[in-house]
Amino acid sequence: GGGVVGLLRRLGRVEDSRQRAAELFRWLVAPVAPGEFLGRHWERAPLLVRRGDPGYYAGLFSTADFDAALRGGEVHFGTHLDVTSYAEGVRETHNPSGRALPAVVWDFYQNGCSLRLLSPQAFSPTVWHFLSILQEHFGSMAGANTYLTPPGTQGFAPHYDDIEAFVLQLEGKKHWRVYSPRTDAEVLPQFSSANLTQAELGEPMLETVLEAGDLLYFPRGFIHQGDCLPDAHSLHITVSSYQRNSWGDFLEKLLPAALQMALEEDVEYRQGLPMDYLGYMGVTNSDAVDARRTAFMGKVQSLIKKLVDYAPIDAAVDQRAKSFLHDCLPPVLTQSEKAQSMYGFPARWQDGGPCDVDILITKDTQVRLLRHGIVRLCNEEAGVMLYYTTENSRVYHKEEPKFLEIDPEYTDSIEFLLSSYPNHVSVDTLPCETLEDKISLATLLFEKGILTTKKPLVQV
Repeated sequence: GGGVVGLLRRLGRVEDSRQRAAELFRWLVAPVAPGEFLGRHWERAPLLVRRGDPGYYAGLFSTADFDAALRGGEVHFGTHLDVTSYAEGVRETHNPSGRALPAVVWDFYQNGCSLRLLSPQAFSPTVWHFLSILQEHFGSMAGANTYLTPPGTQGFAPHYDDIEAFVLQLEGKKHWRVYSPRTDAEVLPQFSSANLTQAELGEPMLETVLEAGDLLYFPRGFIHQGDCLPDAHSLHITVSSYQRNSWGDFLEKLLPAALQMALEEDVEYRQGLPMDYLGYMGVTNSDAVDARRTAFMGKVQSLIKKLVDYAPIDAAVDQRAKSFLHDCLPPVLTQSEKAQSMYGFPARWQDGGPCDVDILITKDTQVRLLRHGIVRLCNEEAGVMLYYTTENSRVYHKEEPKFLEIDPEYTDSIEFLLSSYPNHVSVDTLPCETLEDKISLATLLFEKGILTTKKPLVQV
């Protein structure tokens, strides 16, 4: 009960943010079990869930929320809102410049245009809360767009995307057609397609009408198009993840780093190429039978194989984690988390001066990380950096990545806090050399919103 807002409230009582994220994902694909979804559908095949429950997504986002966002005056054409149409095989964007004022936007809608609100989490606290929990389950950015389509129209040409897409039908209904990837090269593509024509498509593998409360999932590379029936508008939100999150994307980061290390540490990589190799290598010579070609190929293969020994795999993973933390939405705090964190700290101006300013952490103060997924330690050339998400923006990459340079002696304490989560530990148990260091580190992390205390530091 209580729709999405009630669900988020219940999840707020789950102590471990990893479990919270898993529970939200379970709800997203229910009644299909997460294990079955991952085994049969994830990156493999579409999934249609008919729930017969129009209120399943109640409170997540609505046309009233769309209207409120427009009235807030912060929505701009192109940046936050696209006005689109698709008729007789032609897809058009009709964005004017400047602010998207309600009268202009609703006039477009009345004249048969679709409205796509980009990053609704910037305007809806509920969507922000929803995605901020879900991102920890994917370990990859969870984004969203909302689509409002007038009856009897279609806003977009058939195409495929570079993300895993979860279409949540919020209001009305929409007719969907989904097509299998046409070639092996279009299976799990790195990039989205251009607009496709109807002539380029075969028969749909799945055709359905989504109604409020239903879910449609399709992997990247599956071509799709949705159009409205004459008797109802449609509002849906597409939740997306796993953009550029493949093994290939990981190797793009890893291999240059491995080669750099090999060049520094192994003279074989620095030895010169044979003087005459241009004479027997290259496409011109590709059909020639020549012992020198065989030797050259063998040398290249051995150098590539040996590259594995120089691959800084953990460091490359940390660099991807650092990028993910930059992508992340900041956490949404429950009332009790606020009271036990920097965000609820009661410092204020009162009776002619500052009041309750001092953060009094002692050796007995019980602390823990606010969430498991909000920090990442990275060993970089400049030193040990602790990246964190608590000061991120709700607008994607509006801010630079947030980090603290950490004294290397503190790394054990950060790892101890991660391994202790979700339990509280006393500041005294942090593996720093002196009590002063323990209190100093705990205070620093508390001030950045990374740590919470078991009890509010100041009773208000």
